[in-house]
Amino acid sequence: MANPLYDTLFGRHAGKTTPFLHLAGGVTLTHAGFLSRAARFANVLSDLGLRAGDRLAVQIDKSPDALAVYAACAQAGVIFLPLNTAYTADEVSYFVTDSGAAAFVCQPARRDEMAPVAKAAGTQLETLGADGDGSLAARADAAEDSFDTVERSGDDLAAFLYTSGTTGRSKGAMLTQANLLSNAETLADLWQFTAQDVLLHALPIFHTHGLFVATNVTLVAGGAMVFMPKLDIDQMIEHMPHATAMMGVPTFYTRLLDDARFTRDVADNMRLFISGSAPLLAETHVAFEERTGHRILERYGMTETNMNTSNPYEGERRAGTVGFPLPDVELKITDPKTGETLPDGEIGSIEVRGPNVFKGYWQMPEKTAQELREDGFFITGDLGRRDADGYVTIVGRDKDLIISGGYNIYPKEVELLLDDQPGVLESAVIGVPHPDFGESVVAVLVAKKGAELDLAQIASDLGGSLAKFKQPRKLIVLPELPRNTMGKVQKNVLRESYRDLFQ
Repeated sequence: MANPLYDTLFGRHAGKTTPFLHLAGGVTLTHAGFLSRAARFANVLSDLGLRAGDRLAVQIDKSPDALAVYAACAQAGVIFLPLNTAYTADEVSYFVTDSGAAAFVCQPARRDEMAPVAKAAGTQLETLGADGDGSLAARADAAEDSFDTVERSGDDLAAFLYTSGTTGRSKGAMLTQANLLSNAETLADLWQFTAQDVLLHALPIFHTHGLFVATNVTLVAGGAMVFMPKLDIDQMIEHMPHATAMMGVPTFYTRLLDDARFTRDVADNMRLFISGSAPLLAETHVAFEERTGHRILERYGMTETNMNTSNPYEGERRAGTVGFPLPDVELKITDPKTGETLPDGEIGSIEVRGPNVFKGYWQMPEKTAQELREDGFFITGDLGRRDADGYVTIVGRDKDLIISGGYNIYPKEVELLLDDQPGVLESAVIGVPHPDFGESVVAVLVAKKGAELDLAQIASDLGGSLAKFKQPRKLIVLPELPRNTMGKVQKNVLRESYRDLFQ
């Protein structure tokens, strides 16, 4: 039976004894071994009562088993919902409940913390650890290592990824098999990945970059990955001479450049360095090329679309730009108010259309209609321009989105918590330049009349409700927030005032 995503990414590697995952300690997992493990997990999902179209939410550490669960979902037709491992129980509760997940898998150490979440959502709870431990792993150990792939079509949903805006609830972006597969095939061809490639994989696998770009592109090409649990410069430098490609966020590149061991010789076997998820500073481009002889390739994508543009593999890679629309993606710059297409050189709203564009937001038809036009163009919310040569440059985000270390942070979520703190009248959360993370979070607070803010206590309280990457690195108290004549807070003024805070 046909299942395009599983057949193309995984199934065609059945029986292959070539390396797929290079792990710590010199351990290698073959394609065949990986698929055998994935089939065991698919049987477990079936035994738990999950059927095609059901959702599986996971908040688990990066590991071969974690990746095998993704493959198992594809094989069983289950919709995969990965969650950031830094999310608190309060944050996870919304995603599990809103998605209607039929099962939720968490880290073994957080079982007691997450049991009330699962109970409140009316779903079953399993655990999976990075070392092959946990209840789900134990079930898989006892399961059959073959599974009859469930028939699916390209229009069937394959994954949910939650995103959010500066106001309102987080949104579940519904991604189909065709969305994921088309993007992986296009990128593998554009970036010239082959079965001989070995990708340095140090990205997390709970979002688009690490899972649907890095992993899927490698699978389409039939290559291998050095599968690192997280960014570790020592390991990266150790393995780089045996790798051919790397995908990372700007932090990866700034930290490599900060290490004297990272030399031209270390990067000699590499053919491609790719960066995304946050803007790369021009000075990083220059320093990296001077050190290694390689010019980093920047691209542009988002949760709802995977990748939209890329600098060329062959040709000029222009620093500060995200290159050209992918061959199967249409991109236009429009007037944010009228929707009319603007000429090259003018700044406007970026809209895209193609087989990569998601199906809509889960149970949010009105929000879907606001952002996904009837003609198929998706309003990205990013502002940009296209020059006379066709290169696209992102110039801003009309929703004040903050991207720190490759992770999206939505100011309103933080502001709502800050405004509830004792003595706080109002707050404004902004992103300011950071040499390591691209941007870092700063919160500006205004105290109620006569109140004295306990900044240490406020920071501590936020730590219990927000993932660490969302927490402000600096809390600043002002007598009032800057506003325009209409009373709207001028965040651009705040960003300019504190742009050198971390420099």
